Amino acid sequence: MSLPGSAGLPPLAGEDHVCNVCGMSYAGTELEAAVLALRAVPADVRAAALAVPDALRRVRPEPATWSVVEYACHVRDVFVSFTIRLHRISTEDVPALEPMFADLRAERFRYNDADLGSVLAELDAYVAGFLDEIAVTTGWDRTATRRPGELRTARWLVRHGLHEGRHHVRDIAAVGRAVAGS
Repeated sequence: MSLPGSAGLPPLAGEDHVCNVCGMSYAGTELEAAVLALRAVPADVRAAALAVPDALRRVRPEPATWSVVEYACHVRDVFVSFTIRLHRISTEDVPALEPMFADLRAERFRYNDADLGSVLAELDAYVAGFLDEIAVTTGWDRTATRRPGELRTARWLVRHGLHEGRHHVRDIAAVGRAVAGS
């Protein structure tokens, strides 16, 4: 798996993004609905991950596709990162957000060796922390950037967090099906 530098970062989804895989529409997702849906993400990740037999949870269906445990770790880290990002958007003027470097994290922090039960418990706490930060946020039109010219609002970050959770639940289920069929 390649470990890209910041020059190789793909662009963030736009404020009006509609996912062609899971169908989520950012513009069509009201903030209140996103908050309610975010509460379900930890249970959804847990259900999808635990539906895969234990012996298969660390198997990658192909070298460039994460395992169930790696996806669960990524979703956990999305919410810790997004909590900090939302706080920075609320307290700084147009902060430049550090990329997550997801593949680098997966490799360096040995996601595939993580204890799934601990990861799922941390996911509960990290989503709760994100929801706490959402509750104290008032400047929904405040912006941040990650790449030059790439402004995104605080509202977008909440929608994007929901999309990350929902989309990766689908990925976890797909990986489970792929490794069970191999």
